[in-house]
Amino acid sequence: MPLRRRVFSLTLGDRDAVLLRSWRRPHQYELRVGGVPQSIVTASDPTRLAYGYVRHIARAIDAAAPAGARLFTVHLGAGALTLARYVEATRTGSRQLVVEFERDLYSAVLTALPLPAAANVRAIFGDARNVAESPEAADWTGAQFTVVDLWDAAVIRHRVASREFYTRVAARSAPGGVVAVNLLDGHPFEYSRRQAETLRAVFAHVAVVLEFDPHDEDGPLGNVLVFASDRPLGMVEHPTLLGLPAPHVSAGEELTAWIGASRIMTDADGTDSPDPDDPRWD
Repeated sequence: MPLRRRVFSLTLGDRDAVLLRSWRRPHQYELRVGGVPQSIVTASDPTRLAYGYVRHIARAIDAAAPAGARLFTVHLGAGALTLARYVEATRTGSRQLVVEFERDLYSAVLTALPLPAAANVRAIFGDARNVAESPEAADWTGAQFTVVDLWDAAVIRHRVASREFYTRVAARSAPGGVVAVNLLDGHPFEYSRRQAETLRAVFAHVAVVLEFDPHDEDGPLGNVLVFASDRPLGMVEHPTLLGLPAPHVSAGEELTAWIGASRIMTDADGTDSPDPDDPRWD
């Protein structure tokens, strides 16, 4: 018996996007694009988060403002709106902005899994880099928390991972605003180290969060989070903020040592993120 039932399937260029419903957990849905898991939503409880890295971002959102206070949150890349649903559930009425390239996917997700009727979520459709550079995107101003989750299936393109791009994201953030960047990488973390150094060129405070040992040469390919702000980060000042089991948090001198001689990524010499199908991860 299949463990998931297909809710919808649509073609996005040369890839298929599929929303699957779990048979064992009928309120749980998984979005896959090009066969790659993108989001999991528990419709009955949006605060139930399946992935560890998503929980870490959620804990950082919790710490970004007093409990229940509204928080202007920007989501670059929508997926199934897992974190937008979390913000609405925990900070009802918060203004949220989604920048999403795939209009049809966004519409299909909301048809299958509607947001609460009173949710204050607006979407801008287009390439995140173009939107960031557009003077017409006036709604994206003063973001208190920004989630950068800009996957093209399983790869992040360099044009939305360069110093020039992050400079524009910073310009649209509020003073003290936090930016959380979701990456995929593994030892020796060449890509992630360059991303951390790039964000340090734009923001005064940067921390890297991993659920595995960054020095383990046999460690897995996994999600790497980079948090950045112009003010000290909560997960650095309060290591228990991210909950248990505690992830590895690197900042300050430890982060400097980990970055080593890694170069800033610019538009001129940036690279796409590692392909998870590369044989080196086997």
